[in-house]
Amino acid sequence: MPTTPPDGLLFGIYPGSITGDDAGGLATGPSDDPAAVSAALDLLQGRPGRPFLVRAYATFDDTTPPGSPHPTATPADATRYAVRGRRLDLVAQYRSTAGDVDGYCAFLRDLVEQYGDTTATLQVTEEPNVTSNPVLDGHYPAVTEAIVRGVAAAKARARELGHTHLRIGFNTTPLFGPAASFVTDLTARGGPDFLRDLDYVGLDFFPDVFRPIAAPELAPSVAGLLHHHRTEVLTPAGLGDLPLHITEHGWPTGPDRSPARQAEVVDTVVRTVATHAAELHLSGYTHFALRDADTTHPGLFHRFGLTTDDYAPKPAFDTLRHLVEELSTAERVHP
Repeated sequence: MPTTPPDGLLFGIYPGSITGDDAGGLATGPSDDPAAVSAALDLLQGRPGRPFLVRAYATFDDTTPPGSPHPTATPADATRYAVRGRRLDLVAQYRSTAGDVDGYCAFLRDLVEQYGDTTATLQVTEEPNVTSNPVLDGHYPAVTEAIVRGVAAAKARARELGHTHLRIGFNTTPLFGPAASFVTDLTARGGPDFLRDLDYVGLDFFPDVFRPIAAPELAPSVAGLLHHHRTEVLTPAGLGDLPLHITEHGWPTGPDRSPARQAEVVDTVVRTVATHAAELHLSGYTHFALRDADTTHPGLFHRFGLTTDDYAPKPAFDTLRHLVEELSTAERVHP
């Protein structure tokens, strides 16, 4: 398993507009504007060739036909954005109510064939530890089996096709108390082969969004969470040296949530990640999301964007752009 050299962070962003909410629904709004998305990605990346990830989601469910091209669910036609040195961070969502792990493994092999040339990271399932929300993969039966067998299937197909650049992993949300055993149970189930096939693990976290954190406490809270995840969750599971990528982080604007504060949160969280990158083997940071789902909607999940829904930048857009310029890796294209 590779370790993370202290040579900067691999940045990325989810450029779509659709956002899941905490009630099992989706926050939606105006359609994506591909030209505006491309222009915004160019600005954030800063220069052609700089490693930069474009996060995209493709979904497997009980209606997914085998062996067919599988379009990305959001953003649509994501490969159009994998240019200028950018590559996809492709999430293969597992939403089979029948627990069809065989079908999911076939889906992953199809994704490797279809997107392998333009993809840097392939994430097997999305937030599989979360069981309470049907837009997240932990809600569905046999999800741990889907991870173990899915990682093996994707890795084997990548080897067969010579995609040595393609990194395979999975992610979770923060894990505390009894829930912290999720990763240990997973690696115990997968055994040595699973450990060898894993290239990275991801973490979705949203500090000060669902539980308020006072501004002076944000940096130490983030540092504490990252230390906890490495030492209390990953290390006991045999993943102490596996690169950890922040696969989703964001802070929405809205009533009583100012754009200025969003910029402060982005700056604080990214700099905290960078400060602890070498010590904790933190490989990168992906922001969620580029634009609001619907700027006119006051709901929490509609306004995570660094821009409004018509792509007008909020202050945090320039904040992230400057952070990419300052802290980005010079060469690596994978965690």
